This record gives sequence, C-alpha cells and structure tokens, in this order.
Amino acid sequence: MAWAASAAAAPSSPPASAPASAPASAPALTLAPASAVIAPIQTGEWVHALAPYVAAKYPAGFDHFDYVNPAAPKGGVLRLRNPDRRTSFDKFNPYTTKGVAPAAVTIFMVESLTTPSLDEPATVYGLLAESMFVAPDLSSISFRLHPLARFANGDPVTPADVVHSLAQVSGKLASPVYQNAYSGVAAAVVLDARTVRLDLKERNLDTVLTAAGLPVFSRRWGGGKPFDQIVTEPPLASGPYLVDKVQMPSRLELKRNPDYWARDLGVRRGHFNFERIVYRLYQDDAVSREAFKAGEYDILKEFRARAWVRQHQGAKWRDGRIVKNPFAVGAGQGLASVQYNLRRPLFQDIRVRRALTLAFDFENYNKYRTFKRTNSLFNNSEFAAAGLPSAEELALLEPWRKDLPAEVFGPAYVAPRTDTVPNALRQNLRQARDLLSAAGWAPAADGKLRNAQGQALSFEFLEPQSLGRNVEWQRNLDKLGITMTERLVDFALFRNRLQKFDFDVVPIAGRQFTLPDATALESEFATKEADQPGSNNLRGTRSAVVDSLIKALGQASTLAQLRTAARALDRVVMWSDWQMPWLFSGNLQASYWNKFAMPATQPKYFDIDYNSSFNPWPLWTWWDKSLSPPAKP
Repeated sequence: MAWAASAAAAPSSPPASAPASAPASAPALTLAPASAVIAPIQTGEWVHALAPYVAAKYPAGFDHFDYVNPAAPKGGVLRLRNPDRRTSFDKFNPYTTKGVAPAAVTIFMVESLTTPSLDEPATVYGLLAESMFVAPDLSSISFRLHPLARFANGDPVTPADVVHSLAQVSGKLASPVYQNAYSGVAAAVVLDARTVRLDLKERNLDTVLTAAGLPVFSRRWGGGKPFDQIVTEPPLASGPYLVDKVQMPSRLELKRNPDYWARDLGVRRGHFNFERIVYRLYQDDAVSREAFKAGEYDILKEFRARAWVRQHQGAKWRDGRIVKNPFAVGAGQGLASVQYNLRRPLFQDIRVRRALTLAFDFENYNKYRTFKRTNSLFNNSEFAAAGLPSAEELALLEPWRKDLPAEVFGPAYVAPRTDTVPNALRQNLRQARDLLSAAGWAPAADGKLRNAQGQALSFEFLEPQSLGRNVEWQRNLDKLGITMTERLVDFALFRNRLQKFDFDVVPIAGRQFTLPDATALESEFATKEADQPGSNNLRGTRSAVVDSLIKALGQASTLAQLRTAARALDRVVMWSDWQMPWLFSGNLQASYWNKFAMPATQPKYFDIDYNSSFNPWPLWTWWDKSLSPPAKP
C-alpha cells in the first residue's frame, strides 16, 4: 500500500471516467519521493479498509471478523431499556437539534460508508462503500459504492444520496455537533454512477475518517421537507432493522429486514441476530431496576458503585437466571468530569476552580473501590501524559509558556487525594480555604464566603440522574462556606439547558476511544465553538494553545507525533482545572438475563449495551442461545 504521499505523486482523486465496474483493488499508484510528507493512512490507491499508522488486520474479501460467530442463528427478541440519559423520545431524526431521537436509529437503522473494526484502533472497513481512495495530499477521499447497497424500500444507494446526506448533516438545519463534525468536508462530487468524491478543507487523518463515517440516508426521506421538519418519519436508510411499532414517547419496536442487503458481507456476517428489538424507556432509575429484575428487559449496565455491589444480587443471580459480569475495558476512557461553565464570572478564577476540586473526597466516594479517578483526557491509554514533559512535548508547549499554568511544565496531573497522609482531607480543605481567600472570598457573619461586593459563593449542580450523589462533596463545600444546590431535571430540559449553556456545573461522562480524535476534541474545546449554542464546548474554553495543540494532533503523520501532541494537550487541559476530574470504571459493569450466547472472542473496543457513540458488541453479535443446536455428546 502507498503510505508516502505528496501532491505530485498521484492525482488528487480517481479519474471521473473510471468505470463503475472497475475492480476494488486497482494497481497502486507511484510512491512519492523519499522527501515527501508521510501520510498517516493509505493513500493513492483503492483499498478495502482505512487503517491509521498500520496495515489493516483483515484482507480484502475476508469472511468475518474474529469477534463474531458467522453461524449464529437468527431469531428471538432483544429487550432493552433507556440507552443513556434519554427518558423519552419525540422524533426519529437524530441529526437535528430540537427534540430527542431514539438511539436505535444510529445503532440499527442508518449505516455509514464504512464500519469500524472492534479489534483495531480507529480502523474502518468498507460497508456502503466497497472501496476507498484517499488522495496523496489528503485533499479528498473517494468512495466506490457497493453494487448491492440498497435502502429499505429497495432503491439502490447512489452517489446522489451521499451528496444529499452530507449536505443535510453539515447544513445549517442540522445540530451544531454534526455541523462541526463535517465542517472539514468542503463538498461531495459525483464522479460516475457508483463513485463519489468528498473534497476536504482540513487535510488530516481525522477529517478523512470523519468523511468515511458519513451516515447515508435516502434523499427521498422526508419527501423534500426542510431537514429540521423531518421529525416523525422513520429514516429511509439501509440498515438491518425497520421500525415496526411506535408508542411515543416510551416504546419502540424494530423488526429485522428480511431483505437486508449486507447480510452476507464479511463486515456483517454474524451480526444482527435478533428478529426483533424492543426498547422501553423508563422515567425513574428505581422503577427501571425493578423492571429488569422482573424480566421486562435483558441487560442492565450499572454506573453506580453502591448499586453494583448491593443491588446486583439476589435469588435470580444466585440460581443463574441473571448473570453479573464486569467485562474488561480495552478502550481508552475519556475525561469524565464535573465541568465548570467558564462563562460564569465565578469560575473564571483558576483558584476558585482548584478549591472546589480540593473539596471533593474521591477516596471516600469510591469506598467500594469499583472506580478509578480520571487524571487525564486519555485515561487507560498510552496517550495520557506521564512524568515530566518529553523534549518533543516541550517543543509544542514552550512557545506558550507565559499563557500556561507553571504546573504544565512539571509532572503529569494527579487529582487531589485524601488517602495519602493522615487528615489529608483536612489539609486539602485548608489549601482550598487559602486559595479562596487569595481570590477575594472571605467568611461573613452568616458563615458564608462572600466577595467584596457581598455576593455569596454559591452555584447550582445540574443533575440529570438522581439527587444525593454529591452529598459528601456538598458537605465539604459547606464547611468552606460554599453553597452548592443540586437541581434534578429530566433529560429534555437537561439537554436544552446544555445547548443554551444555561448551567453552572454539570457532570459529563467521558467518551471511549481507540485513538485521540481531533474533530471530537475540537468540538469539546475549540475557541470557535465556545459561543456556538448546541456545541460540545460546554466549558466555554477559549485557549489559543489548546487550539494549536488540537491542530497538531490532527496533523500528526506518525503514531509518535500523535502521542506527543495528545500528551501535551492533556497537560494543558488538566492543569488548567476547567473541570473537576471524576471517575471511570476499569470494567464495563453489567447484569443480563441468562438467555444469550456470545462469540468466543471478545473484541478490545466495545460497549456492553446500548451506547450509540461506541461499538455495541453485544447488541450486534450476541444471539438467543435457545436457538443454538444442542452440544454434541
């Protein structure tokens, strides 16, 4: 494969006159001279997979992924609960801002040009596109669509549908999250009956992979309505399942499409084994938990340590009807944190932010020892900063020294602990008191901290799940004279307030990842996103150094360069204290009814249940074990 690349080495895209029936693996184009830039991905030839920094594991025409059972029987019903914080749904269009769409749309109905491998970092294989051609200068990526690709109504998937899909998800009527994600794609151009080229404004690996992950739906979806007015019409897409029954806002049933076009492809063999998938959404966690025990749904992923230890037990666990399994985590774990809204004057002083973090007693909070502290943007991976900055990291950081906390140039960030010495919490609270005093907050006669204008130091914790999770932090803040008020809101209001940046502090879960993603990091931290309602820059960060480091990360052409940029960025974000580091689990904790059979091989990168932002291996590859033939004696 052609790894070295330059603009002169090969044309920026395949010839427009290339026949639609051209072979998937055309002869490799001429390699660039030794002095050329090294691309982080295969360029200048048609390939069946895109694998950053290394060769793809599976060859062209492979039969199936290692983590599936290609002979898994089809049938049965998979019953699921709320996929995340969503407690209801009121639309089917997941790409617009207003309303809440069910996770099932992006998991089971809409497909992309490529699909990820669950045992290779950031590697994707052709799905709707049977092969891809990346220009040597990363100025474009072309896709040759699979001749069998069909939407649910039988229409072929065409380059015009790809052009339409890009225009919709990147247009002004789409959610800012998608607008930002596809902002690096300039245009889509039809080359012939099966070939489409996406021209890239941002010539880097993440933009290439983002383009390869473009969701594709029929241009007939919505019958010509403006995109934000396509609400209750299920997507006209190519995925393995169709909407069968709907009871908005709490119940959705899908049925497997008997004519699913990709069922015999290597990237889909052994996938999507249940005949029906039933979602029931619950408003209350306690009710949901009891519903699981009663058999109303099949998988319960647990986020709360106390519940995992004390409530995932009982007669049904003891006799084997329910299985409790902490699946080992292989993926990197993002920065789960309580994010401070820097748009609020209170949180613009780093001393205040550090004082609030010092008051959080993680070791007591984690008394069941089921979690680990998030000390990095890139936990559980080689991309987390470690020790002192390397010479390569310093080369990125030194030009910004005057703009950065001095700690950035020392050891990697470690969150305050309370188990290192006797009375460590008391020492942390004293340090917090001194920081607050230096920031102009002094005790008043009523015991509250007040500034020179007499304003009390108080803030609201916007809570999307349940009250009482922060009692100990709240108690410690109260000792300092700080008032923290928890406000519980339903998901729709929670999401609305986040989109408007109408909050003080908010808990945000970290993303799982295989390689750092510059596009996602830009969405979360870039200055240009700080004032864009609906963006993921909830903190409101405006930092030229962060912008430059994300750019360096996106332009990395070797794994070493990617690691250097990620670690430098990690130091800046963590030592800037824009958030209170929270926790992540070393395992994916779940109980499930003992009705499943599963492939012998577990992939490295997956989610246990129904998170549409990562790879739901169980939902895609497990099957009803009652359908398996009996074992031979």
